[in-house]
Amino acid sequence: MWPFWLMFLIPAFGVLVPRSLPARQARVMWWIVGLLFALMIGLRHEVGGDWFNYLPHFQHAADLSFAEAAAMGDPGHYVLNRFVAGLGGSIYTVNLIYGAVLMVGTVVFCRRQPNPWLALLVAVPYMLIVVGMGYTRQSVALGFALIGLVALGEHRVRTFVVLVALGALFHKSAVLLLPIAALASSRNRWLTAAMMLVSTGLMYYLLLADSAETLWANYVEADMQSQGGAIRVVMNALPAALMIVFRKQLAPELGERKLWVWVAIFALLCVPLVGIASTAVDRVALYLIPLQLYVFARLPRLATTTRARTAIVVGILGYYGVVQFVWLNFATHAPYWVPYQFMPLT
Repeated sequence: MWPFWLMFLIPAFGVLVPRSLPARQARVMWWIVGLLFALMIGLRHEVGGDWFNYLPHFQHAADLSFAEAAAMGDPGHYVLNRFVAGLGGSIYTVNLIYGAVLMVGTVVFCRRQPNPWLALLVAVPYMLIVVGMGYTRQSVALGFALIGLVALGEHRVRTFVVLVALGALFHKSAVLLLPIAALASSRNRWLTAAMMLVSTGLMYYLLLADSAETLWANYVEADMQSQGGAIRVVMNALPAALMIVFRKQLAPELGERKLWVWVAIFALLCVPLVGIASTAVDRVALYLIPLQLYVFARLPRLATTTRARTAIVVGILGYYGVVQFVWLNFATHAPYWVPYQFMPLT
């Protein structure tokens, strides 16, 4: 279990023992941490709830042509598996690529925050450990989405659309992020809305149309219950409420504020819906996890004194430390993660 706590303690050290490094050294330090985390995510052995589900994917993809792989659901996933198998790679190679995409997105997103190490600490217990090591395809989509959200906050709508489309190649549910761009855009709203409508329709046609009925039947009509889904939705709801109440202090820039207020609204809408189809809502809520990083990295701005700021930071650290402890020790599916095994050492 200690490797998971190592992942938590590294950003905790950055939060509690802040050091001012030259820009180049800080950049190198961040990418070293990102590489370490990517290796831990990618080279895990029999760790994560989906580990044994993805082995057959790799073996099946190895027997497909590239055209057949591209015709599968989530084509990016199968094409990549086919490509890696053709080069003589393994499931570890695929997982390492996926872990790298997630960590690139995480590092890019966190470094745009006023307290980047605090943002990374918030990401560790659930986004990196649970999603990164257990929701493999969605973790890739989330990695692209993190970079896309940074671009959208800078009003680069087309970049956001392209990145979400790339993520949707690995898990089609990523297309659900596209409407946020139209709602959050502060310039050329009608043109942006039209582009989002066309893009969403195209992505639906290319990726979702053939499986829409199956998805509805599996996630809604069958009333699949995602273990812990309600807890994860509530974890998003808390920063969502803070974002709406303190939106001007947390996001002074108007365009960025609109983006994250809309993300917060979606997170709050998940609360009543989780009782209808918890698995479907839980999957959507995964893409709203960046709200936690965004809000809690900015929450110390609300403090008016150094002591109050320290109390907020320590409170956030303690809160996510408890989240990680409870999940690793008491979650229903924690035995799929514990003990952590590193492939080169097995």
